[in-house]
Amino acid sequence: DAFHLRVRAHPFHVIRINKMLSCAGADRLQTGMRGAFGKPLGTVARVKIGQTLLSVRTKEQNKPHALEALRRAKYKFPGRQKLFTSSKWGFTQFSKDEYLELKEAGRIIPDGSYCKVLNNHGPLLLD
Repeated sequence: DAFHLRVRAHPFHVIRINKMLSCAGADRLQTGMRGAFGKPLGTVARVKIGQTLLSVRTKEQNKPHALEALRRAKYKFPGRQKLFTSSKWGFTQFSKDEYLELKEAGRIIPDGSYCKVLNNHGPLLLD
């Protein structure tokens, strides 16, 4: 109940393998790279430099525990990973001050793990 983890990279890319025989007489069975569209081997997530892999939201008192968990988890991923603490409130696009200000004004509608902001456009309110 104290942590909410969001996985930001998903394994959609299918990797394939072109199996080659290595026993005696295998040269008569294979054609090398002719028609070398292999069989699916598995899926991977293609990520770019600087792309966010995981996001965690938690209460302020649980922040050290979340950072330690992510520090330990980053050794399970290939490459060099950086831990970054955002100034945003949860998974929203607002800073903490901005979020509390909008909530106090009644302009925020909760929407799952996100929130919507009421702007000045749209139908008029009937009083």
